[in-house]
Amino acid sequence: MARLGHIVVGMAAARVQSRDAIRTRPALAAMLFWAALSFLPDADVVGLGLGVRYEDPWGHRGATHSLVFSVALGALVGALAPWFGYRALRTGVMATVVVASHALLDTLTDGGLGCALFWPFDLTRYFAPWRPLPVSPIALGYLSPYGLYVAIAEMTLFAPLLLYALAKRRGAHARRLRPVAVGLGVTVWVIAIWLLMGWGALREQMLPAVRAG
Repeated sequence: MARLGHIVVGMAAARVQSRDAIRTRPALAAMLFWAALSFLPDADVVGLGLGVRYEDPWGHRGATHSLVFSVALGALVGALAPWFGYRALRTGVMATVVVASHALLDTLTDGGLGCALFWPFDLTRYFAPWRPLPVSPIALGYLSPYGLYVAIAEMTLFAPLLLYALAKRRGAHARRLRPVAVGLGVTVWVIAIWLLMGWGALREQMLPAVRAG
């Protein structure tokens, strides 16, 4: 999984959903809801403790990581949205995108099995052609040196989304960032991504060491 990435996607979705609200930032409850929704497909790990095998249709990255599951859950959230003062169609579409993003991000990881994107019509597990994301370790393994590396890599990749989710809205007369500062920031971000998740020398030297740790 892309553990922190899923959470940040949910936080950004909360910001999008609140853009018509009076508040300058989405409420904490909204962020928690959308982050949980983004993380929900990984509820299938409960089955591992109940004897469901990883590679089974309802195993990890199986049915709950499918597009059918995403659409069904999005439709449910959309149907309930008016009860909480949100528009049904917009909320349902956003929920579908957020849930589907989980499986799509998992297909970009470099470990585990692929995702059953087309369950129940096709049980094949799929990966993306390019898999730059280091797979997140399970449970306490996240506290290892490799887990720290994964956390840094994910936070680097998703930094723009996190800034968008947390930034205060600017008024009409707000001071804008200078193009030079923006360009420098983007350049540093791209280089950091390449070093941590591409085929840079730093990644090639770091991965064996942190995995061994």
